[in-house]
Amino acid sequence: MRIEKRYKEVIDWFQKEMPSASTELIYHNPFELLIAVILSAQCTDKRVNATTPALFEEYPNALAMSKASTDDILDFISTISYYNSKSRYLRETAIKIHNDFNDEVPKDMKLLLTLPGVGRKTANVIRGIIFNVPSMPVDTHVFRVSNRIGLVKNSKTPLETETQLVKHIPKDLLIFMHHCLVLHGRYVCLARKPKCDECGLVDYCAYYSKKSKAKLAKQKSKKQKSKISTTSKSQI
Repeated sequence: MRIEKRYKEVIDWFQKEMPSASTELIYHNPFELLIAVILSAQCTDKRVNATTPALFEEYPNALAMSKASTDDILDFISTISYYNSKSRYLRETAIKIHNDFNDEVPKDMKLLLTLPGVGRKTANVIRGIIFNVPSMPVDTHVFRVSNRIGLVKNSKTPLETETQLVKHIPKDLLIFMHHCLVLHGRYVCLARKPKCDECGLVDYCAYYSKKSKAKLAKQKSKKQKSKISTTSKSQI
């Protein structure tokens, strides 16, 4: 299948089946989303959402969190993965936002990347969701699903995946497609055992096509072996 057709079919399917796809993180302002995304690294959104209400009640903005100690913050996020480093990131990020950006989350990519705990994926999430900047954040789900479906080829890094996706997806659909790929990877195209029987993208999926061909080849080989065995017995 030509790459252009694959993209069209996949995008059309997501627009039909997931027209309201969005982040599952719960937030009420840019600062809360930034903190939630930092916490979500190597952690489920469900766990983050169970943790942030108390955290945000105590520290509702950058100024409040900047005055907290690392241990204070750690008490609120102790059930989050990598809580030691994340508690430090949260405090240092809050301090920098308060001191350098007048308590406002910056929009510029370079400025976002100066915040402790913020990488390209997190920066793209903030730019795409908060500031409506055409962005394609690539997390583990986007990386896996886009490679499996065949939207990207020979991609070895998140940046390579991002570059290829941005090249083929219309700008106004980038953040929407990010959400779709994340949700599809989270609930259907699982890492260890994808639910191909429940997937509506099998007709456009390179992984499923390869899997089906391998299954047919195995069945054909089994039939040939069975036929040879039957022939041999008849000649005895």
